[in-house]
Order: sequence, then C-alpha cells, then structure tokens
Amino acid sequence: MATGLDGIKRIDEIDLKGKRVFLRLDLNVPLNDRQEITDETRIQAALPTIRYVMEQGGKLVMASHLGRPKSNEDRQRYSLEPVAQRLSELLNKEVILLEDPGSDGPKGLLKGLQEDQVILLENLRFHPDETKNGRSLPAAILDYTDVFINDAFGACHRAHASIVGLNPEVKEQGVGFLIAKEVEFLDKVLKNHEAPFVAILGGAKVSDKIGVIESLIDQVDTFIIGGAMAYTFLAGQGVPVGKSLVEEGKKKFALDLIERVKARGKKLMLPLDHVIVPDFKEKSQRKVTSGTGIAADWMAVDIGPQTIQSYQDELRSAKTIFWNGPMGVFEVEEYAKGTFAIAEAVAGASAVSIIGGGDSASAVAASGLTDKMTHISTGGGASLEYLQGDALPGLEALREFSKKKGSELPNLVTPE
Repeated sequence: MATGLDGIKRIDEIDLKGKRVFLRLDLNVPLNDRQEITDETRIQAALPTIRYVMEQGGKLVMASHLGRPKSNEDRQRYSLEPVAQRLSELLNKEVILLEDPGSDGPKGLLKGLQEDQVILLENLRFHPDETKNGRSLPAAILDYTDVFINDAFGACHRAHASIVGLNPEVKEQGVGFLIAKEVEFLDKVLKNHEAPFVAILGGAKVSDKIGVIESLIDQVDTFIIGGAMAYTFLAGQGVPVGKSLVEEGKKKFALDLIERVKARGKKLMLPLDHVIVPDFKEKSQRKVTSGTGIAADWMAVDIGPQTIQSYQDELRSAKTIFWNGPMGVFEVEEYAKGTFAIAEAVAGASAVSIIGGGDSASAVAASGLTDKMTHISTGGGASLEYLQGDALPGLEALREFSKKKGSELPNLVTPE
C-alpha cells in the first residue's frame, strides 16, 4: 500500500486561476447552546488553504459537515451559519451560506460563480447521500467543479460522498495544506522521529488504542499510560482498582504488552497513585491514594501527584512526543489537574510534540498551551487510523484517481 501522499497532488501543484474550486474542509467545530463557536481550531487550521485559493484567483466553494444531524429538527442546531459568520470576519469578506447545491436557486449561483464571491455550502450531512456515499450529491457538486481539493483531514477516514464520491471527470484533484501538514507530522512519528520517543496514551479504553500500540511498539522508547485505560493494565497485574473502569477482555493483552515492551528493553509506565471519589458526582469527597491500589467502593478520576511527577520526569528528556488521550476526566475542573500537568510538561519539553486530536487537543486548548506544541492534529480518529497503518478512504480515493483518470473511483463505503 502506498503511504503518505505518494501519487497525490498538493494544491500548490494545481493551476487555480479562474477555476471553480470545490474545497472540502473539516469545520466541525463545537457550538454551545447559543450557537456560539467554543473552539475555532479547525477554522484556523483551514485558513491557509482558503486564502491560497482566493489569492490564486480560484472561484471558491467550501463545504463541511457539522455534528451528526438525524432529522429536520436538527437543522438549526447543526447549521453552519455561525461558521460562515466567523469565516466572513476572518477573511474580511462575505461568505455566502448556501442550502442544497442541487436545487435550482443555489445551482444557478454556483454555475455563475464570480472570483469575488466565496460560498460555503450548508452542512453536508443535511443531505442523505453524504454519509451513504450516494451519487446525487457528487453529481450536483460536479456541475460546478473544475478542481476538487480535500483538506478535511478529520473526515478522511470516512468514505462519505464529499470525501470519496466525486466523479473522476473533475480534471484536477488534490489535497490542501492542512492534510499535507498532518501527514508530514504523522509520518515523522512513524518514520523520522528523534529518540527518545515517548508516547502518552490515555482515554477510556485499551481497545481503542490497540492498533496504535501495535504500530508504535518498535518505535517508542517509553509508553506513558493514563486515563481509565490504565486500570485495565493495573487490574491485569492483580492491583485492586475499586469501581474504576476495566475492560475484562483486554487484561491479557495489557499483561502481554507489558512483557513485550520489557523484552524490547523499553518502558511502559503506569500510575503510581490516583485521585479517587466514591461516586463521579461526589467531587467534594475526592482524595489521593497512598499507593497504587484503590479501595472497593471508590473509583479513579485522575492521576495523582506521584504519577504526575514520574511522568513529568520522563518527558523532560524526550525528543519526540506523541499524545492521544487525557489522564483523567479533564472536563471536570476538580479532575483535570493530571491532564493539564502533562500538557505543561509536553509544552516545556525540548521535543517535537504531536497531539493526536480529539480530547487531547481540547485539553491543550483548555490549558492555553496550543502555541507551545509543534503540531496539534485536527483529526482524532483519522490520526489514529493513519498511525495504525489503516488506509484512509479520502487519501486512497485521490491516489486511485491519479492512477486512473477517467475511470470510476473505487467504492470505499464504510460505516459512519
């Protein structure tokens, strides 16, 4: 299987002057109850490609999904209107939000698009064909597209219509600057990293990280384990973990992994102490354990101070750091100390630091340390799938197109 961007054009290798450019972005930003954007990381990450199209004289039509709308009742909640407004402010130019691109009014505007107009299509997931990789949505897009640019790294692992379904009659296709940057840094993790290489893995489940662990086991010098997944490792070793989450079916894998890492002369670090509560809601009763074990009626919600110190010491000498998954329930202020302490340690290390999207990226943003990290991925799921060696449908469709111009793109339908 080809890797990286082999066989795929970058946007700066394509003539955009006067061309109608369909730019697929990932503008799936969080909104609060007042429809206000609470984290615009993905919007900011898209700006270099957006501005490049405008500077090169392309006629720009942007598109994205937002959330998982299930019915017409969700249309207001998941509208891209707040995103269009924010883009208008950032670009100092009106961004016109258009409904269904296949209906007569929008279709006429899109076909007659002028260079000074910038369009954002309404949430692609309002169209039933998007998640099913149906044909009517790509057919409508094809009517006004000369160039297709995919810069939606966070959606590249989804075989959705706007990602893999565009007809190869579009004469030019490629990736934007964001995807190129994402692939560059993930390849650095896999192939070109400087040692010592530390991988910090957290979150709820061991099962979610197995592929990444298997991919990195021969690359990484130290695995640092936190979050709820740590308790599957500890339980597998016979350590009492109280009511903490344990994947019973993964305890053997966890034990085997510890031995495999040790056999390679490398390290796998687990929590030495924990912040515990009798119940998730009982924040005022939280306390720190005196050791590794947890009493029967208590559960862990964060790593403890000894663990923080141990992990910080290990990170101090790292030259490459990959982080995916929080150390505890960081969304709750009282349970966030461990995650934020690790964020500070990563930011302060003299290392290339790559944050694998998702909750880790949110934690870094919440800690105010975004600018201190080398790269923060916009695609949690896509990052993990890339690192574990899975083909990303969005990249494979472009790669296949470059091989077989004029033939039908492969059917890459995957579950939503």
